[in-house]
Amino acid sequence: MIDLTLQIGTMTLKNPVLVASGTFGYGQECQDLVDLNVLGGIITKSITLKPRDGNPPPRIVELPAGMLNSIGLANVGVETFIAEKLSFLRTVDTTIVVNVAGSTAEEFLAVVRRLDDEDDIDAYELNFSCPNVKEGGLEFSQDANITAKVMSLIRKATSRPLIAKLTPNVTKVGEIARAAEENGANAVSLINTLVGMAIDINSQRARIATTTGGYSGPAIKPVALAKVYEVSQVVQIPIIGIGGIMSGQDALEFILAGASAIEVGTANYIDPSTGVRIVDSIKQYCRKYKLASVRELVGALRPAH
Repeated sequence: MIDLTLQIGTMTLKNPVLVASGTFGYGQECQDLVDLNVLGGIITKSITLKPRDGNPPPRIVELPAGMLNSIGLANVGVETFIAEKLSFLRTVDTTIVVNVAGSTAEEFLAVVRRLDDEDDIDAYELNFSCPNVKEGGLEFSQDANITAKVMSLIRKATSRPLIAKLTPNVTKVGEIARAAEENGANAVSLINTLVGMAIDINSQRARIATTTGGYSGPAIKPVALAKVYEVSQVVQIPIIGIGGIMSGQDALEFILAGASAIEVGTANYIDPSTGVRIVDSIKQYCRKYKLASVRELVGALRPAH
């Protein structure tokens, strides 16, 4: 038997493969396409205090090596999530992480406090890094002092594990990660999308309504790997790697760079069963190299020469 488990605070993942927020709906949308019970965890769409319609269309553009989105945190709001979505998630035999977003620190706090009244939520991923909203987006993970303040505030409100989701759109993401760790984060997840844009030269217009949006997919993997490696050198808490993961090989690269777990994002739009295939690939790799636990690979990167 190969041990694929991972501990984050009081939360135990059965394996290191999760599906990223915003790419898998609320889980129920994919139940007929993939065995949800095989996944290490489901991370929900971002949940805000009140429902959000999100940004106007067009808000998704497919590009040659990825995709550009400007969804704008469209979601049903915390009360409807609890009333209509959480009951299904309770039936799935995997870890449930609710992604929480807000325009202010107080909104983050209000959502976490409301969710804390409910059973069967294993952790919160704090969306400190959405580039597609006018307020409450990137600033929470672009300034270490703000990260520290908001993280500390939320830490005092819950005993559940907290995962700070960070942006790559900074000079030194390690400084932000360290601020999150020092103020109560049990893990960090990175990277969120890069800021990007696309232009239609025939209409001479931007291809999404907000002009710029979040760029994701295979093209950002080298950037994401470098950020994960950077953060692994300065924090002791687990890192969850995100960014262009399409295969088991991609996932293993992140683990070797220092990630304890990974999230599958854009690949879910192509094949929602990508995460399940990656779980099997990690098992096969461990068998090939006679590893008792996938944890032996975390940060095991060797020098090029």
